[in-house]
Amino acid sequence: MHRRQALSLALCALPVCGGAVDDPSRPLFDGRTLQGWKTTAKSPHSKASNNTTGGYWRVEDGAICGGQDTPGNGGLLITEAVFDDFEVSVETNNDFGPDSGLFLRCTEDGKAYQCLIDYHQGGTIGGILGEGIWKRRGVRNYTFGTTPDVITLNENSQQSCPVSPEVWKSFWRVGGWNEVRARITGDPPTITTWVNGVQIMRHTEPASVHSATGHIGLQIHGGKFSGTVRYRNVRIRQL
Repeated sequence: MHRRQALSLALCALPVCGGAVDDPSRPLFDGRTLQGWKTTAKSPHSKASNNTTGGYWRVEDGAICGGQDTPGNGGLLITEAVFDDFEVSVETNNDFGPDSGLFLRCTEDGKAYQCLIDYHQGGTIGGILGEGIWKRRGVRNYTFGTTPDVITLNENSQQSCPVSPEVWKSFWRVGGWNEVRARITGDPPTITTWVNGVQIMRHTEPASVHSATGHIGLQIHGGKFSGTVRYRNVRIRQL
């Protein structure tokens, strides 16, 4: 077994948890209400409602849940507070079908650096995109197949995928909770992402093209995507 595979297998045996005694992060979600968060319908994901509603966001069973409020209409749930350099983590247990993301330094109209949580065929988790900023595609190193236990590796000169397709079947908890973490520092920023404790991507922007501060956001994509996204144990560590 390759060292990379052995490392991934060892890590996937660890429980997903947060808020340890020595954890310097703090919660952004109280597990009961959306206090400290607000919906915005100003992004292109809400164009099906003429930008009047921003998706259906609520708390169920201790998790933030989101979905389209009418067919094709999504939006963003963003923090009321803004941040500059930080690391944010969430636990996710989304349906396989919605297109979502963890937005970093987000504006109310949805411009942000995004840690992709595209949990659908052809999607990826932990890739990086300049939402409304880049004119190029996002960066990734693997892609989901027809089911979430199958991935295809993509060539990426910045960082190859650290988890093989064979190990992915045990590394990723299909139908369970998985941790996604993202860090953004500097301007131009360096963005790093992790899935279940394993670094997936690291990207440094070549120039400053976006605000150095902004909200943290959760996305429910508009258009053809459907299903429910679920996030819990949302925590931030300011850097």
